[in-house]
Amino acid sequence: MFGLFKKKTEKEKLQEAYAEMMAKVHKLSHSNRTAADKLMAEAEEIAKKIEKL
Repeated sequence: MFGLFKKKTEKEKLQEAYAEMMAKVHKLSHSNRTAADKLMAEAEEIAKKIEKL
């Protein structure tokens, strides 16, 4: 209950965004490889930001 109103840190937000993006990449990789590659590049940028934090 005490964690109910806890704000997410920047790192937690980036990790969530990375996980969501990787799920989209996986789905797109079956149908549209070029779009999946573009999303993968964006996901790698997020991963670099996570490492910096």
